[in-house]
Amino acid sequence: MVLGLFSISEILLLLEKTHRGQEAVKATGRMMFNVKEAAAVFVVNIRCGLLGFILGVLPGAGATLASAVAYMTEKRIAGASGKFGQGDMRGLAAPETAIGATACGALVPMLTLGVPGSGTTAVMIGALSLYNITPGPMLFQQQPDIVWGLIASLFIANIMLVILNIPMIRIFTRILAVPNWALVPVIAIITGIGVYAVHATTFDLFLMVGIGIFGYILRKLDFPLSPILLGFILGGLMEQNLRRALSISNGELGILWSSPITLGVWVVTVFMLLFPLLRIWRKRAKQQAAAAHG
Repeated sequence: MVLGLFSISEILLLLEKTHRGQEAVKATGRMMFNVKEAAAVFVVNIRCGLLGFILGVLPGAGATLASAVAYMTEKRIAGASGKFGQGDMRGLAAPETAIGATACGALVPMLTLGVPGSGTTAVMIGALSLYNITPGPMLFQQQPDIVWGLIASLFIANIMLVILNIPMIRIFTRILAVPNWALVPVIAIITGIGVYAVHATTFDLFLMVGIGIFGYILRKLDFPLSPILLGFILGGLMEQNLRRALSISNGELGILWSSPITLGVWVVTVFMLLFPLLRIWRKRAKQQAAAAHG
C-alpha cells in the first residue's frame, strides 16, 4: 500500500517529467543549516516530537502513522504560507522528528507492560526472551542496567547518526544529479523486490502497480495521499478494537459512549470533523460580505 501510493506514483511522475524534457536538477545551497533555519523549525520539532512520542506509546501505531500525522498537522498549521512539497523545511522536519520520537515512545509499553509498541520492539522482545529476560514492571527492579542501557542507547544512536550523516550529505545530494531514465529503473527494481519479499507472490506486485496508478491519478488531481494511508493503517486497528469492545459488551453498542472518557473522545472527534467545514463556511461568509460591501 505505502510503496504503491508513494513510490510507484512518484515513478510515474518522474517518467512524465522525463517525457516532457525535465531532467534531474543540480543540488545547490549550503551543506549545513544556519541559526535562522534552525529557529524556524524549533517549535515544529517540539510539537512533532511530542506527537510522535504519544503515537509511539500507542501499540500498533508505528512510525508510518506518526510521520503522516505530523506532516499533515504541520501542513494544516502552516496554511497558505507553507510551501510543503516545494522545499519547505517544516515538511522535512515534521515527519523526521515524529519518526525519531516514535522509536522512543514504542519503548514505553515494551519496558513497562511487556507489550510491543512497534514491529521493532516486537523483535527486541523476542531477542530478550532468548536470554530469559521478560520485559515488564519487574525488569526495572531485577535488571535496571538493561533498561537504562536501552534509554542511553537512544542518546548515543542520535549522536552517531549526526556524526555519520553530516559527511554523507554531499554523497546523498549527488542522487539529484542522476538522470531520471537511470533513477527510475533502480527505484522500480528495489520497490518490486521489497514487495515480493514479503509474501513471494506476483499478486502483490500487480496490486502495488494498481495502487500506484491510483495514487498517480490522485496526485494529478491534487488530492493528498496521506489521509488514504491513515485510513488504511487505522482502519484495521479500529475494526479489531470495535470487535473487542462488542465482544466485551455482548454486542451492545452503548459501550462505545458509556463512559465520560469515550464521550470526550467522541466530542473531540466531531469537533475535528466539523472545524474545517466551519472554517470554510466562515471564509465564504466573509468573502460574500466583502463583495456585498464592495
